[in-house]
Amino acid sequence: MKKLIAEFIGTFWLVLGGCGSAVLAAGYPELGIGFVGVSIAFGLTVLTMAYAIGHISGCHLNPAVTIGLWVGGRFETKDVFPYIASQVLGGIAGAGILYLIASGKSGFELGGFAANGYGEHSPDGYNMQSALITEVVMTFIFLIIILGATHKRASAGFAGIAIGLGLTLIHLISIPVTNTSVNPARSTSQALFVQGWAFEQLWLFWVAPIAGAIMAGLLYRFLAPDNE
Repeated sequence: MKKLIAEFIGTFWLVLGGCGSAVLAAGYPELGIGFVGVSIAFGLTVLTMAYAIGHISGCHLNPAVTIGLWVGGRFETKDVFPYIASQVLGGIAGAGILYLIASGKSGFELGGFAANGYGEHSPDGYNMQSALITEVVMTFIFLIIILGATHKRASAGFAGIAIGLGLTLIHLISIPVTNTSVNPARSTSQALFVQGWAFEQLWLFWVAPIAGAIMAGLLYRFLAPDNE
C-alpha cells in the first residue's frame, strides 16, 4: 500500500508540475516560460520525486515505465496493474487540482489543457504518423535511460538526475509534435477534462509509449541483464 500511495503522489506531482507549468505559465504575457520552461518543469517533477519516493516505490510515475521495467525483468508481475491504477488516479487528481486553480482566473477557457494530440491538435500540426513515431522512439529512449541509470552496475545516487534530464530533453524535442506524452497516465488525466478530440486520440498515447517501453525492456535485458 505504501508503494501505491507513493506512486499516486508522484504522478500527482508530475501532472500538476508539468502540465501546470504549461497551462499556467507557458503563455504568460511577455514573461511566459515557453517550451523550454515546460520541458524543465517536467524534468524537475521526476528529479524531485526520484529522491522523495524512489526508495519507497521506485518512482515509476508512468504506466509505460512500469511495463518497461517489468519486461526488462526489474519488476514483479503482481504489482504491474496496481501501480498503473495508482498512477492514473494520481494523474487525474493532479489534473483536477490544476483545473481548480486555472478556472479561478477571470475569463478562463479550458482550451487544450496541455492535452496530447496530433493533426490539428498537434502544437505544430504534425500528423498521426509523426506522432506515433515520436512517442514510440521517445519512450524507448526514456526507458533505455531508466534501465541504464538504475542498473546495479551504474553509479549509485545519480539515477534521478539522469532520468530527470532525460525527460527534459525528450520534451525539448517532442513538445511541438504531440505536446509530449511518453506517459499514458499523464495523457489520460488531461483528456478526462478536455474530452472530445482528446479522448478520440488518447489510444495513441497508450499504444505508442507502451510499445516503445516494451522494445526498450527487451533490448536492455539483452544488452545488460540485471544478473550480470
